[in-house]
Amino acid sequence: MALEFARVSESSSLPVRGRAVRPSGRHRRPVPSQLPPEAPALVLAVPGDAAGVAAELAAMVRVDNPQIEVCLAGLGEDAKELTSALEAAARTRPADGVAAIVVPLLTGPHPVADRLIAKAVAESGVNVTVTASLGPHPLLAEALHIRLADRGLARADRMRLLNISSPVDAVILATTGGENAVVEAQPTAVLLASRLTLPVLVASLDGTPTVADAAQRLRGIGAQRIALSPCLIGPEADPALAASVAAEIGAEFADPLGAHGLIADLAARAYGSVLAED
Repeated sequence: MALEFARVSESSSLPVRGRAVRPSGRHRRPVPSQLPPEAPALVLAVPGDAAGVAAELAAMVRVDNPQIEVCLAGLGEDAKELTSALEAAARTRPADGVAAIVVPLLTGPHPVADRLIAKAVAESGVNVTVTASLGPHPLLAEALHIRLADRGLARADRMRLLNISSPVDAVILATTGGENAVVEAQPTAVLLASRLTLPVLVASLDGTPTVADAAQRLRGIGAQRIALSPCLIGPEADPALAASVAAEIGAEFADPLGAHGLIADLAARAYGSVLAED
């Protein structure tokens, strides 16, 4: 089945002092094995509290990258925790250098989180770099594939043999963050569709196009068995949201990405890419 995918628009930039927001992309650099003591801190910014999945991801990044100072800051309602983390990073680094690299633990644009990050950076007065979100990226598509396979909704391998049937006919990639997040997730949907050799449409859990819209479109081209794949790490949405939306369209659903090693790797690579460009 052939599907058309929308063109990706460039994400809006977050205001930062002295630095532009770094774009995401396929060619993120790994972190150097050795860094000087004054290297910027890696500050992971997460919606809500700095606990649960976010804390597990931060621990993974620390274990895999002991040469980096890794901090985790929950954005809460006022981003004060992030402001404090940036100020603390600046106190132990040269005044003329970048004190921290802020990596949002998000798969795509998130208006509320983006606004809070920009607010914290401005209030801290610290020289920082804010990266784009973690997607789109092939590793994100791979993690989504794994989560679908974990629930028996996709083959675990990438074999393209016509005599091996897929558990489902199509997949809806579900995001939060409104229409902009849907557009930004289109490349990930294309990558996932390539892995699964199935149609994949992007829909919003909190805006338009809705999951119901995507389900109707897929059923219009003959898809009967549909799976919902939350393109979410976890903290950015109500844990029950994907389940309730999937029930409304009569679909099965995968778990959010959660504390997956590929997500921790993407966060570290976002940091490494900034170092490579400076």
